[in-house]
Amino acid sequence: MTLRRQLLRRTFQLTAQATVLGALALTGLQAQAQAWPAKPVRIVVPFAPGGTTDILARAMAPELTKAFGQTFFVENKAGAGGNLGAEIVSKSANDGYTLLMGTVGTHGINRALYNKLPYDPIKDFVPISVVAGVPNVMVVNAETAKARNINTMADFIAYAKANPAKLNMASSGNGTSIHLAGELFKSMSGTYMVHFPYKGSGPALLDLLGGSMDVMFDNLPSSIPHIKSGKLKALAVTSSQRSAAVPDVPTVEEAGGPSLKGYEASSWFGLLAPAGTSMEVVNRIQQEVTKALNSPAVKEKLLAQGAIPGGNTSAEFAKFIDAEHKKWAQVVKASGAKVD
Repeated sequence: MTLRRQLLRRTFQLTAQATVLGALALTGLQAQAQAWPAKPVRIVVPFAPGGTTDILARAMAPELTKAFGQTFFVENKAGAGGNLGAEIVSKSANDGYTLLMGTVGTHGINRALYNKLPYDPIKDFVPISVVAGVPNVMVVNAETAKARNINTMADFIAYAKANPAKLNMASSGNGTSIHLAGELFKSMSGTYMVHFPYKGSGPALLDLLGGSMDVMFDNLPSSIPHIKSGKLKALAVTSSQRSAAVPDVPTVEEAGGPSLKGYEASSWFGLLAPAGTSMEVVNRIQQEVTKALNSPAVKEKLLAQGAIPGGNTSAEFAKFIDAEHKKWAQVVKASGAKVD
């Protein structure tokens, strides 16, 4: 046998082996996907309990538990503006048993805001579906506002300008939409407030309610119970249109005058899995998320809290994330915000 024939035979054998191994691997992945879930599934919330990310994850977990017959449970991993929890999920096994309730911060803002991220929001994840879109709301402690004669956005701006650096602005963490909504407001209104980042909306709200913080641009679902109880006063929503959940509250653009024309800074939340997760598993989760979000009970609950149910496909979510990166990079640049 000539050398050329030997090489051709060997090449053919290697190709055949690779084809068989590839087919076996594919069969194995398909079998794994079909068997999933064979154990409980963790949904990592990258913020402390009590905030909107946590509220939405805990709303979805029982629905997915019912749909798949396995427990879906929430685990809070707060820190670094959501980056800690996102990093944990990005480095987890891509077997479908660890998911992230990602946010506009972890997957829209932080790449532009932080000099270095411990994960790549595009390469390290596969999007599953947007769970909800949420307007933020500018809230102040009701008692403090009354003592300072702050009844409107105009009153707040006048007070802030007369007392520069004397107002404390709470946020759920550096790089969150709550932080950036406040930074954009400061930049456009010509006011200055001292930023205090927390490890989630829950602890930030506690201090706002307690009076040690003065203002917060919180996600509406976590603030709405306190607005309705009268403990917090809502001055404006940060969306381009009023929210049906608080129809009497104006938008920042409406209430803020010419300097705040065009102001808009809303939030979103969605499920993601580590890169390389079987698309069969991803699609199964996406389908059940969409079913849950379209069910009357879940839909009514979210709408009452000021959240707009999502339910888009993995591909649509991926395109949305790409567009959000571009949008928020411009907002970060305009605000001048930066985190080392």
